[in-house]
Amino acid sequence: MGATTLELTEANFEDTLKKGGILLIDFWADWCGPCRAFAPTFEAAAGKHTDITFAKVDTEKEKGLAAAFEIRGIPTLAIFRDGIMLGQNAGALPADALEKTIQQIRAIDMEKVKNEVAAAHAKQATK
Repeated sequence: MGATTLELTEANFEDTLKKGGILLIDFWADWCGPCRAFAPTFEAAAGKHTDITFAKVDTEKEKGLAAAFEIRGIPTLAIFRDGIMLGQNAGALPADALEKTIQQIRAIDMEKVKNEVAAAHAKQATK
């Protein structure tokens, strides 16, 4: 684990999520070749985008988190902004694709997303 990435566990997950901002989580395992291939790309992006929290979840050690996210294949990248999960991407991304993903996350109108989430919750509550 590099100095730029955080090891995410069930113990520190909630606190990390509550910090807000952009959170990228790499679900990986030691035995996974594509995970090991993606690790330097993830580390390099973490070094470049110091305002983003880059975290890694070892799916072998953190089976509860892997199950909670319904991880079926690794590596899987989970994307959060302001505590809201925006999506997941299975498979190792090339550096340019990861960079493009980060730019897209930065461009999202979170006010709109928060309003949509609130509306969906309100609709659920009236059912």
